[in-house]
Amino acid sequence: MSGKRWGAIARDGNAFLVATRPARVVSGSGRDAFAALDEIDRGGFWVGFVAYDLGRSIERVGSDTVDDVMIPDVAFARYDDVQVVGTLPHFDDLSDGLGPSESTMSRARHAEAVDDILELLRAGECYQVNLTRRLRFDRAPDPVQLFGALTRRHPAPHACLCTFGDALPGIAVVSASPETFLRLDGRSVETRPIKGTAADAATLRTSAKDRAENVMIVDLARNDLGRVCEYGSVEVASLFEIESHPGLHHMVSTVRGTLRADIGLADLVRATFPPASVTGAPKPRVLRAIEALEPIRRGVYCGAVGWIDADRRRAELAVAIRTFVLAGGRTYFGVGGGIVADSRAAAEWAETELKAARLLDSVGAYEAERVASP
Repeated sequence: MSGKRWGAIARDGNAFLVATRPARVVSGSGRDAFAALDEIDRGGFWVGFVAYDLGRSIERVGSDTVDDVMIPDVAFARYDDVQVVGTLPHFDDLSDGLGPSESTMSRARHAEAVDDILELLRAGECYQVNLTRRLRFDRAPDPVQLFGALTRRHPAPHACLCTFGDALPGIAVVSASPETFLRLDGRSVETRPIKGTAADAATLRTSAKDRAENVMIVDLARNDLGRVCEYGSVEVASLFEIESHPGLHHMVSTVRGTLRADIGLADLVRATFPPASVTGAPKPRVLRAIEALEPIRRGVYCGAVGWIDADRRRAELAVAIRTFVLAGGRTYFGVGGGIVADSRAAAEWAETELKAARLLDSVGAYEAERVASP
């Protein structure tokens, strides 16, 4: 696409919602983040993100990790002129690939972290802990070109582009997330956690480990929605469905409920954030474990990204995985997986590589054997 700058692109089922210039941008961290969510709830169509690190303000987790990117906890742009299209136009080709990356964890350090989590599991402190690492690329391409390259080769149910104009210059999010965090339609709310990833669908379908991992996260999602839904309305609509994506397969379950009449957007986020599938169980203890094990803050990665139509009480927020974040002239891409009692470090590292491989290839990127310093 040339000659036109789009500020936001987001999927709504089989259609795309596209917009150019934001009429307003709201952002904030900590308490200010919830004030921003309250403003969004008052009306308008918004596209943006909720960073994973907002979880610190919800669960009162101390901060031991480095905040090297300085992303706000919440950032959304409001658009007054939104087009609905069935097919996206041609995008200009990505001028240069992202090239080599540096990881926040070496393979050896990742193995040590897996061992530390297994000790927590054996001690009964946790049942599952999501462990992640982040790749850093020392360049930030045009976000529209990056979105085009990604969607051409890696179409995703929650493809999304977020930019914020002069309000947050240099910050953009380009996502190919496959995972529904919150789908809201009136008072009906749905979450579809992914737990279980493999290159072979048959192997995944019969994996006792992945089924156990999935059930634990479904229980956590049910508990989260139960805080804000009408009594008795929360149900598991489906369990252990296999969804296929380019190069891999996921095990997905669906949890639904009916929001209480007094629940607003900020209340819903407080009850469910950070997403169950990218934390673990029990959530407060797991968040403290993640803080101790991971060297840098996750930022947007493992948060939520997508759109909110406050006028129609509709929203679709995806878990911010398979997501590139552009900030400060660099690009960041996170990858991780859930660690349970029978996890093995080598297999967990290989799963992170599997999740990243095709997306990196789509944008001319690759993982180098280097460890990034904050």
